[in-house]
Amino acid sequence: MFGDDDFPAYTMGRAAEIVGASQDFLRRLDEEKLITPFRSAGGHRRYSRYQLRLAARAREMVDQGTALESACRIIILEDQLEEALEQNRKFQLERPDQDVSPDQPAGNG
Repeated sequence: MFGDDDFPAYTMGRAAEIVGASQDFLRRLDEEKLITPFRSAGGHRRYSRYQLRLAARAREMVDQGTALESACRIIILEDQLEEALEQNRKFQLERPDQDVSPDQPAGNG
């Protein structure tokens, strides 16, 4: 449970403290669709370690002068790229006979 990066273990106050940002900053990340916190039975926001890593990355980028909206978009695209690369790696492990060399275009095997 607590070893799971996606387990919503942190309250908004604790999450803000860990990230080094305000609770309003975390709400804005939700508005920008970078992270969508889980909701407790009482409706309170709860955050996972994975979400806190994204929030910390956004805070770092904003602290370096990147607009919040831009920082969120960059992080979302980086996350999507990493997911696509991971899926490609898994596919290559499952189908090693379908190996495409960098010099050979796909489909010209």
